[in-house]
Amino acid sequence: MLFIDSFYMFLGQLVVLIVAIIIILLIIFIILALLIAKKNKIRFPRFLLYIVDLLYSPLKTIAHFLKLDDNLIDDIAIRVRNDLNKEQYNRIPAEKTLIFLPHCLRHKDCPATLQKEGLNCTECGLCSIGVIKKKAEPLGYKMYIVPGSSFVKKIVMENKFQTVLGVACHEDLNQMMMLLSDFYPQGVLLERTGCFETKVNVKKVFEKLDSKY
Repeated sequence: MLFIDSFYMFLGQLVVLIVAIIIILLIIFIILALLIAKKNKIRFPRFLLYIVDLLYSPLKTIAHFLKLDDNLIDDIAIRVRNDLNKEQYNRIPAEKTLIFLPHCLRHKDCPATLQKEGLNCTECGLCSIGVIKKKAEPLGYKMYIVPGSSFVKKIVMENKFQTVLGVACHEDLNQMMMLLSDFYPQGVLLERTGCFETKVNVKKVFEKLDSKY
């Protein structure tokens, strides 16, 4: 009986300790995240990513409770990943790089058809997808316009590559970069989100393409 009581006491203390550690980690992350957001200074980047990957859902809940920007957690993670991966990404040739664009970038009158590897852009000139394609493919990049994460997973499994460049909204881009974290991903956020006719800063995409040369 004494042994059982001691075990439950130890278990209770362990739970309290774990909860306390998690709370401390969350507070530290929020402080560092706000520092990045306000002063654009990235401190302890690997620690930040570790906390995001480990406590993503609680962090989103806390940010919402504190009435912070809904995209703060994803935005911080994307910026940190871009900063950490930039040097290695730039070393890898275009031929070993996959580009993922979201299908929501297309115009409402887009004539492209959906195939097993995503939309087949016809470069009709109605949206920025064709503009990016004209720049990327001659340089050796393989570009895919995908409607969802299932397409990304399928393409990743069927291709030999060493790095990726993605364009998406905050949450989707962060999730993709987390999924492909072993491949030194770079990301460009959409400037306008939605179901179609979203917007990306093409210049920022071109900067990522040209950074290898």
